[in-house]
Formats: sequence, C-alpha cells, structure tokens
Amino acid sequence: MLVFAFAAEMRQGIDARVNEIETLGTHMNVYLICSAILVLMYFALALNVSLTRGRVKIGIGSGPDPSGPLNKAVRTHGNAGEFIPIFVTLFLFFLITGAGGWIDWVVVIATASRILHAIGMLATTNFNQGPHILRAIGALGTYLSGVALGIALLMRVFA
Repeated sequence: MLVFAFAAEMRQGIDARVNEIETLGTHMNVYLICSAILVLMYFALALNVSLTRGRVKIGIGSGPDPSGPLNKAVRTHGNAGEFIPIFVTLFLFFLITGAGGWIDWVVVIATASRILHAIGMLATTNFNQGPHILRAIGALGTYLSGVALGIALLMRVFA
C-alpha cells in the first residue's frame, strides 16, 4: 500500500511539474532549441572527423601535421565534447527547475559561443600561431557563460 501511495504522490508531483513547464512557453523553447543545436553540432563535428579521416586516409591518430585538416577536425570535435555535455546538462536543469530571465540569455550566448569556437577552430590556419578571432571570441563566451551558469546554480542553493 505504501508503494502505491508513494507512486501516486510522485505522479502528482510530475503532473504538476509538467504543467509548470508547459506554461514556460518561450523559455522551454530556448533551452530545448539551444540543446538541440549543440547536440546536432557535436554529431556534425563527429561526422566531419570521419569524412576527413577518409579523405586523408588516416584511420588512427590525427596525422603528422598539428595544423592539418584531420588534427583540426579531431581537436574541434574533442573540444566540443569537453563542453557540450555540461552545457546541455545545465540547460536542461534550468529548464526543469523553471529558470528564466537572464539565464535565458546566458544559454543563447553559450550556444553562440560554442558555434563560433568550432568555426574558429576549423578556420585556423596554424595552431602554433595565435587563435582565430572567432575561436577567441567563442572561448571567452564559453568561459563567461559557464561561470555565469555555475553562479546561477550556487544562487539556487543559497537562495
């Protein structure tokens, strides 16, 4: 009996949360659209690595040239893999907990920053020189967005 009562209580809580999320409207779309963009970008970058491997005929490793096309593709994908899972997790956390306001803007900035960073990585001609301007802007936006979302998490704990 206790299990059924617990299950019924959980179901009521879930139904209430779903109703709250449905009323978020635009906020929900921002979080989900940005998450989808980052997930699709991650898999597009993975496909780029596979296609580049086929084109340069290197199955393992990233090739002898640190600034070569395969190393660019591998590092761009690898960098995306370092940041995208954390951002998508944070986006979905803030969606589920009903965030809005300035956090919506940080989510958009983080997404744009990751796109700019990837474009800048792929456009870099030589990794031994300074970063491409889009890579630098994307990196800065990524760090600032990550810190802002981390602070937002702490604000939820201590609020």
